[in-house]
Amino acid sequence: MTRLHHRFLTVLASLLVTVQVQAFEAGWTQVQTPGATPADARTTVALFYPTLAAPRTIPMGPFTLDVAIGARPVDQVKGLILLSHGIGGSELGHSAVAQALARHGYLVAAMRHPGDNWQEHTLIERTPERYFDERPRQASRVIDAILADPAWKDRIATDSQGPRVGALGHSAGGYTVLALAGGQPDLARLQQHCRAAAAQDPIFCSMGRADRALPPAPADAPPLADARVRAVVAMAPAGVVLTAASLAAVRPATLVYVAERDRFLVPRFHAGWVAANLPAPNLRPVPNAWHFAFMDTPGVPIPSPDGDIAADPPGFDRAGFLQQLGTEITAFFDRTLR
Repeated sequence: MTRLHHRFLTVLASLLVTVQVQAFEAGWTQVQTPGATPADARTTVALFYPTLAAPRTIPMGPFTLDVAIGARPVDQVKGLILLSHGIGGSELGHSAVAQALARHGYLVAAMRHPGDNWQEHTLIERTPERYFDERPRQASRVIDAILADPAWKDRIATDSQGPRVGALGHSAGGYTVLALAGGQPDLARLQQHCRAAAAQDPIFCSMGRADRALPPAPADAPPLADARVRAVVAMAPAGVVLTAASLAAVRPATLVYVAERDRFLVPRFHAGWVAANLPAPNLRPVPNAWHFAFMDTPGVPIPSPDGDIAADPPGFDRAGFLQQLGTEITAFFDRTLR
């Protein structure tokens, strides 16, 4: 075979792979994964995955998806991406990014955090001392379940390190995926921050009963890090509770987004703190953006402590930004999960 012939075949193969990836649509289904014990509540998980079936535009509550419900998935996906929503959120609130990942070959497991979602807030209301531990543990249990699921376990790409797994989260979900990567919460930091800077970070410090005395984590508590997670994307993360030493020891690849006009989680205390302490920070500022810029725009007003989550500053194009975000996050996982 001549060198020119070999080069031609290489280019042709590359083009065929590109066409195949771009030909995918987003399939969608919903599953229930087990809790920590049989008595615990199961976790609702929306699965977005690549399929060859044609999608439909489908309203689901306040959000609109463009998916093929129940369609047959492709035989292999590039990897599993765990998606964690923010406080009081939904498994559907980041569907635009999840669909972008699915169309480019990923299986996305968008979880509804038990005790911390739009339907119930029992985790932070009844047991705030467990909030920062339980969220990443819930996420790890979802990863356990999907990797063991006969419908998916053989479809998820593996290599010498095992299944290719990443994690993506917004707000409290950003904290959650950073904890999976090795970030350790310190409730004393939370208390000290809100005693000293409540006026500068008022929304965060007004939530979750930050004035309540919280016990330290038990010395023998198991770590929150999940060694299967190789790469994380934290969008406007709740970062002040994470220690500098634990962030400096994070080894998975990280990408941190900060909404420059975030009033919900003031950047210098949260995303800025995280990026400043990671060993290899990769901070992406989003100009003229408020905290909820990373979520799909709901079709109805949804109030929050920072106003309607559908609202944006004048001149901010959320639809355009979400399209760009899906492209960037897909490229990040393509690069880091190989």
